[in-house]
Amino acid sequence: MTRSVGDWLADFEQALAAPAAADWSALFVEDSYWRDLVTMSWSIETLEGLDAIIAMIRAQQPAIKAGGFTLDDPSLQLTDENQGWFTFETATARARGHVQLEGGKARLLLTAIVELIGFEEPGGPRRPLGLEHKAAKGRTFWPDHRAEEEQTLGHTVQPYCLIIGGGQNGLQLAARLKRLGVPTLVVDALPRPGDCWRVRYKSLHLHDSIFMDHFPYLPFPDHWPLYTPAAKMGDWLELYAKAMELNIWSSTVCTGARYDEAAGEWTVTVMRDGHEITLKPKQFVLATGLSGAKNMPKIKGMERFQGTLCHSADHKARGNMAGKKVVVIGANNSAHDICTDMWEADADVTMVQRSPTIIVRAETMRGMADRLPYADPRIPTDFADLIMAVTPFRLQDVGDVGLTDLLKQLDADFYAALEKSGFMLSHGEDGTGFLAAYRRRASGYYIDVGGSELIINGEVKLAQGEITEITEGGLIMESGDYLPADIIVCATGYRPMNEFVGKLISPEVEHKVGRCWGLGSGAEGDPGPWVGELRNMWKPTAQEGLWFQGGNLMQSRFHSLHLALQIKARMEGLATPVYQPAAEKVAEPAE
Repeated sequence: MTRSVGDWLADFEQALAAPAAADWSALFVEDSYWRDLVTMSWSIETLEGLDAIIAMIRAQQPAIKAGGFTLDDPSLQLTDENQGWFTFETATARARGHVQLEGGKARLLLTAIVELIGFEEPGGPRRPLGLEHKAAKGRTFWPDHRAEEEQTLGHTVQPYCLIIGGGQNGLQLAARLKRLGVPTLVVDALPRPGDCWRVRYKSLHLHDSIFMDHFPYLPFPDHWPLYTPAAKMGDWLELYAKAMELNIWSSTVCTGARYDEAAGEWTVTVMRDGHEITLKPKQFVLATGLSGAKNMPKIKGMERFQGTLCHSADHKARGNMAGKKVVVIGANNSAHDICTDMWEADADVTMVQRSPTIIVRAETMRGMADRLPYADPRIPTDFADLIMAVTPFRLQDVGDVGLTDLLKQLDADFYAALEKSGFMLSHGEDGTGFLAAYRRRASGYYIDVGGSELIINGEVKLAQGEITEITEGGLIMESGDYLPADIIVCATGYRPMNEFVGKLISPEVEHKVGRCWGLGSGAEGDPGPWVGELRNMWKPTAQEGLWFQGGNLMQSRFHSLHLALQIKARMEGLATPVYQPAAEKVAEPAE
């Protein structure tokens, strides 16, 4: 008789009681995967294969003490009897999990932290009263408490956690920490929360549907557009920061940071209102986005150009563009959006494509998104996040090849027309398409919202190859062609996030921490070794007290919980024995 999920959980818990003596081959298939989100590993790790799983269990279970495995709410169970959801506890936390069985043994296992025991968030039935219903002289009220917090934090009271970056990544993490009672300060160089979106070009929209983008504690209203305009997202971030009572120092630039090993704290200098202020946080989070500084190409003669030359991050269509000759260097998301933006402003637009680009149609992907758990109103967002987290990255590549093949069939005429126009098209070097490209931060991609049609129709002109030189009035291509230009926009992406560490902290710490993002897939831009999870993101790094918070809105929301609970546990002095597989113990050198 095949073992049921309930039976497997009982046998698993019994084996955990004596991990050194247990026969783990009776519980896991040889090529099994265990994805752990801050429960057994106190990190974010995927263990691949039976031997790796056994090593982690035997190293961690004596301290973690996982137990109390119970099948979750029956309404959450899938119809397949070989898989199921469950809850359990460790010595310090409550968690949820999912298991998929193959012949009565686990093939896939997910475990994910939910909350710390004894430090639960004050929501729902635990919400504060806000007012004691009796009169008393000398009482203080919410405005007094809020004003005191704003006036003291960073001055007479040091933040336990300092976050650099006031975009969606910094604010979502700050909201989690606020709920957990962690004194947190956000430092941002821009004047207002959300300005990181407001300063972009008007046509910019989110490419993910609204169902995937909800914020912790405060989901978007149900009348919100399916694809959010950038300026509207900027307003939302400002509203969110105010509603969640986040402590933000805007128009403040972080100028340096050093870690004091003996004191176990950071010394961080910031410039605010013309004054240098020194902060002493215990935990230091870089939430400056997916990448680091703007990547401006170095092309001979750039300094001679007489027109406007800027990075895509600084692009804004201003005034009368009619007849202006605009050259956009690049062929990924920003490049297509800017070409469309300038074409709509009646400019004469040319795109310079230097390497093949992965293209997927937004309309086709919208149909695919309807199949995701986020689009089902019966499934809570936090549970949809867990469903999406079940499949380890190694196996996602397999599914991505299938998705890419399906898209090629559905949009065969579109791809044929794009190639006929001369556009260099890619589907990923291993056929995994745009999702893998995003994870690896390697190949360029564009989610088509109209820009491809302009190229197909010749309304946006296409030039290909490298640029030899920039002159006073245009560009000379390697082919010898000359492109006259009044405006040149470099949609050439961003530098690796780890470079920001080298500039802000030190080259030694940059080298110590190694790469950020990417999986070690071996694909171009993502060199090995394979690590199974996104490097350094939302997890302990090789530098004590240094963390990275990044990703799209879905990733930021989901993993901000995991990072916030790791920081809270350290503030409360809980044991956090971090497990690292042997392959990850030596930090990979940065570029």
